[in-house]
Amino acid sequence: MKRLCIAVLGLATSLFAVATPMAAPVAAAHLTAELVARTNGAAPGSTLWVALVQKIDKGWHTYWRNPGDAGEATSLAWTLPAGWRAGDIVWPAPKRLPVGPIMNYGYEGEVLLAVPITVPAGAVVGRNADLKARADFLVCAEVCIPTQAMVQLSVPILAGKPPVDPRWDRAIERTLAEAPRPGGLATAFSIAGKVLKIAVAGQALAGRDDAGAYFYPYDDKLIDHAAPQTIERGARGLTLTLTPGVAFTQGPSPTLAAGVLEVGGKAFEIAATPGAAPAGSFGLGPPPPPKAKGMGLALAVVFAFVGGLILNLMPCVFPILSMKAAALAGHAGHKRRARAQGLAFLAGVVASFLILAGVLIAAKGAGAAIGWGFQLQSPFVVAGLCLVMLAAALNLSGLFEIGTSVQGVGADAASRGDLMGAALTGVLAVVVAAPCTAPFMGPALGFALTQSAVAALAVFLSLGLGFAAPFTLIAFTPALIGRLPRPGAWMDVLKKALSFPMYGASAWLAWVLAQQGGADGLARVLAAGVALGLAAWLFGAAQRRRLAGAGARLVSALALIALAFSLFAVFAAPYAEPRSQGAAAGAAGQLASEPFSPERLAALQAQGRPVLVNFTAAWCVTCQVNERLAFSSARVAAAFARSGAAYLVADWTNHDPAIAQALAAQGRIGVPLYLVYGADGGPPKVLPQLLTPALLAAALDAAAIRRPAPAAR
Repeated sequence: MKRLCIAVLGLATSLFAVATPMAAPVAAAHLTAELVARTNGAAPGSTLWVALVQKIDKGWHTYWRNPGDAGEATSLAWTLPAGWRAGDIVWPAPKRLPVGPIMNYGYEGEVLLAVPITVPAGAVVGRNADLKARADFLVCAEVCIPTQAMVQLSVPILAGKPPVDPRWDRAIERTLAEAPRPGGLATAFSIAGKVLKIAVAGQALAGRDDAGAYFYPYDDKLIDHAAPQTIERGARGLTLTLTPGVAFTQGPSPTLAAGVLEVGGKAFEIAATPGAAPAGSFGLGPPPPPKAKGMGLALAVVFAFVGGLILNLMPCVFPILSMKAAALAGHAGHKRRARAQGLAFLAGVVASFLILAGVLIAAKGAGAAIGWGFQLQSPFVVAGLCLVMLAAALNLSGLFEIGTSVQGVGADAASRGDLMGAALTGVLAVVVAAPCTAPFMGPALGFALTQSAVAALAVFLSLGLGFAAPFTLIAFTPALIGRLPRPGAWMDVLKKALSFPMYGASAWLAWVLAQQGGADGLARVLAAGVALGLAAWLFGAAQRRRLAGAGARLVSALALIALAFSLFAVFAAPYAEPRSQGAAAGAAGQLASEPFSPERLAALQAQGRPVLVNFTAAWCVTCQVNERLAFSSARVAAAFARSGAAYLVADWTNHDPAIAQALAAQGRIGVPLYLVYGADGGPPKVLPQLLTPALLAAALDAAAIRRPAPAAR
């Protein structure tokens, strides 16, 4: 019996060793270091969060990623099993550590530096993985002692979801939750002599006590760390007045002021670029808009008109062409009605563009960072448009009629209903076209939003006139209208054939919603589509019963119930969290990519690598066409490999203020936008909005060429 107990105890001990990560604290000079994990094991293909725990002796400290005027940041050199990868350290917000006339940034007491570890899909279940790292510290009080500790952790590989470690799960979770992260803030900086101003505004700062607010820069040369930081409070943010550092006196001035803003007990990551202060960041109201370079109002109006013309040829507008064609065909032989249709379509287009302009101008005045196509960043809007497109397709298919009787297809219709339909077609065309930015549009719209409201409205009016011009001119051209056959049975066939582009548009919008709201969002809109189809069929049946002189109240009531269910399925509850950045381009191009951030772009440029930044979105049809025809080609993949270029994806499918600010820095407010940064640095090259593999490959090859420095005289 005794032997049996010993055997059972030994087996239990061995199983515990397999099921629990094994680590031990390591003593170093004035601190103890330990490598811990959030879970008791890791699953193949997952991400394991580990943390370097520092328990620092009282009176001593270690350093943040930017130590300030003196010191050295803690670093980790990993030794991992094959296929395992360690990500960057997630740095908690530091403390100010003044020492005499200098200012340092670091940590006291206990601090956790969290690190994501990517577990390969081929990790063998049942084995242990040994994670090792050499941690280098500079531990300081009145004197500084460089020291290091070899920390390690043995992690069992489990088949299912590993259980959490009760000791460290909440501590690591709290560290990640409290780590500085973007807060949807609008930022900008300006430099004038020996004064650097960083302005920050946004809803996240509203109501926060700015006493003790402080900016910790990532670049140790950006500011004079020991100089005081003064604060001016605004309605929706604040402006920090700082003393610039040597970065502004040695070589070209920085184009990015990135770091951590701590205010009201909360830490935010910010990345300010040169520009006007966002509204609400200081007390005296918004500054006057900057003067645009290289473009006046007259040129912007011309660009907008030409851009509106070209917008008719962009893939976004293709589904609406069927509605335009059906409208023109319905008025063959009726010149006056065709002209009225053209004017009504023009009115709908122009009104829609002016309304969008008003929303953008108001949002800009309130300090929000939104741009062209902002409406499709809302899953609710996408779902609603999906149903509108489906309803239009069902109407063209003849399931029900709007504005005409079932028996009168092809016959003369009431002019009032036709004009309203033409105007609504113009509205729908603008809503669907807005996600695309045609050539010439980008600079014009970027100019518009830096000017007064009157100038901006003039640019948007010109854009609307250009977009509506082709359809309106055709409606006013008797020679073209006269070539169309007289109304007849052929119109019913044409109308039903033209329903299929609308079905395609509805399917595309359902796909966009799946990118934004996941499988749950797709299931909801599909259920809503089925209910809408039932409502349309019942509504058509009621129309036919009324024409036959029979009662249709019950059928109409059932149609309303089905329609109500459709709307409830789409709008009753919020959608899932936004998808991770990069999915819009990553799946299509199959190129190794990273999510865009100003900090990552700056780091890659500092390494001397060429960089391609793809500003894209799932709802941008032009973006998707480029990614499938250009980015997915073998020629482009070879160019990436040959040039060593990095590929950053700025996925704007869901609202992202950092991407909106990056677009604004290039004078743009919409996607697509393709920027290629050369290995030698400098401003980026802007690629055309319609790409080919040859053009993209040539741009990457050119970006990799290092030009010799000019000879010294």
